[in-house]
Amino acid sequence: MQVFDLATRPLRQLNQALHEIESGSNETAWEILNPKGSHAVAVGVDQPISIIVRGNVGYYCGGMNDGGTITIHGSVGPGVGENMMSGAIFVSGDASQYAGATGKGGILVINGNASSRCGISMKGIDIVVRGNIGHMSAFMAQSGNLVVLGDAGDALGDSIYEARLFVRGKVKSLGADCIVKEMRPEHIELLRDLLRRAGVKDAKPEEFTRYGSARTLYNFNIDNAEAY
Repeated sequence: MQVFDLATRPLRQLNQALHEIESGSNETAWEILNPKGSHAVAVGVDQPISIIVRGNVGYYCGGMNDGGTITIHGSVGPGVGENMMSGAIFVSGDASQYAGATGKGGILVINGNASSRCGISMKGIDIVVRGNIGHMSAFMAQSGNLVVLGDAGDALGDSIYEARLFVRGKVKSLGADCIVKEMRPEHIELLRDLLRRAGVKDAKPEEFTRYGSARTLYNFNIDNAEAY
């Protein structure tokens, strides 16, 4: 395992080393010590490597991840997994705003709570949050799945497109064009697989409610003007 201590070496050097890993390299396991809230830790990873971060991180940890498995033993600042393409990110603590924003693939698992705008403009990513999420989560979410074992704040799924939202707890309010939708057998199986991938063993798919788009805002219609 490659051990990188941010208390003695600069963050730029860490990210440069991660970017220089070539396909087929045996440098596949990394441990990062003393992040102390540093921003942009392990951004732009593009190889199927494993990275363990020991401590809290700041903005955009794991941003643009494309194939890496990043485990953060701590909490994360805004934008964890932003624009992620593939791979996995596991957060043992809480996440600040816009976790998984614009994510196109992979899975983001947050074992604590996520703040506002979780999954904003998600484009294919899967996000599983064991705790609660804040207001305006899944705003303009285009595709992918957001699973919440706790409660959701105001305006969930505002202006949503075709993303699927599954919430086990209460929803404070739904955003424009977001409605309760039928939980069909294929959604039960999808959710069962997502919970398995996230390591969740204390929740059943049948306990969740599915939310999604009413599809009235795809094109402007004067009859729907008050919904905008």
